[in-house]
Amino acid sequence: MAKTIIATPHAPAAIGTYSQAVRVGDTVYLSGQIGLDPATMQMVDGIDGQIVRVFENLKAVAEAAGGSLADVVKLNVFLTDLGNFAKVNETMARYFSEPFPARAAVGVKELPRGALVEADAVMFLG
Repeated sequence: MAKTIIATPHAPAAIGTYSQAVRVGDTVYLSGQIGLDPATMQMVDGIDGQIVRVFENLKAVAEAAGGSLADVVKLNVFLTDLGNFAKVNETMARYFSEPFPARAAVGVKELPRGALVEADAVMFLG
């Protein structure tokens, strides 16, 4: 199957050797998003703002691929402080509804650009 590269100005431009998302058949692999504001390419302040920005960025990429966050089947969340996991759950409830995607949450030492949270996703458009 052919790969289709997904790109949108409504999410931060890639800051490395990757695409915002890649579609293969009915599956879309969304690259990790951190709390960068796509207009300024600057990190938003605080964990709460970064969590919202991460989900807004994922939403923009999902929509550019022809789907929505409702089509996400797998979500990976990376946190520099697992003490913020409850905040992720609280914010996630504003972006996802049942049935929720499968999810992993992982504590990490650090993330690019000093981010406090990052998330990537797999979306199915079948």
